[in-house]
Amino acid sequence: MFAIAAGLLAATPLVAQRGRSQAPAVPPRAAAPVDLTGYWISIVTEDWRWRMVTPAKGDYDSVPLNAAARRAADGWDPKQDDAAGESCRSYGAPAIMRVPGRIHIMWDNETTLHIDTEAGTQTRILRFGPPSQSSSSADATWQGQSIAQWEVGGRGGGMFGVAQAKPTGALKVVTTRLRPGYLRKNGVPYSANATVTEYFNALPREENGDTWLVVTTVVTDPQFLNGRFITSSHFKKLPDGNAWHPTPCRSS
Repeated sequence: MFAIAAGLLAATPLVAQRGRSQAPAVPPRAAAPVDLTGYWISIVTEDWRWRMVTPAKGDYDSVPLNAAARRAADGWDPKQDDAAGESCRSYGAPAIMRVPGRIHIMWDNETTLHIDTEAGTQTRILRFGPPSQSSSSADATWQGQSIAQWEVGGRGGGMFGVAQAKPTGALKVVTTRLRPGYLRKNGVPYSANATVTEYFNALPREENGDTWLVVTTVVTDPQFLNGRFITSSHFKKLPDGNAWHPTPCRSS
């Protein structure tokens, strides 16, 4: 019995016996439980009236707007946005994944994911790790500051179903420091105080070879929203980027 115990002890790494060291952290790219990279195209199966065309002024059904937000939406004027150089107001992080078109996801390095969008020619940078300590309002951009982390333990946000507030997902992204913009192209507002929480869920490959990505987006905004605005957007993976065609922002 003593010989068996001695053999097991000898097989244990010295650092584990001493309890003084841990295995080095695995970089986020190597630790990825799923592969999100590649070209994807949005598949619009719901909310056509708000996504495929510019809704009429005052059409803000299903968005939990407060009175101030409704007044702002009722005053929407795309010509004023164009004149002010604000044509990208509906292409910010709270709305960009709902805009029809292709996206391209890639790794910039071991700790940074990069998303390009055809619509509006936007670029999102998703960084793993603590946020920047700077808090200057000058840092506010359409895509804001996005902090990512892997969430292992299952996949949620099912296909074409009701959006879930917090599915068990593969990738969680929290975005702040946003330039004020629109949740929908017809002037439905979000403020610089908005926070966007997203869950990127890559579903298992289907029998026909299709691969789907579901992005559940939760927007909170103490200035303009009475509650959480939750949407679920679906993307199908493309074999390559041959059809990639970036287009500029349009105010209407």
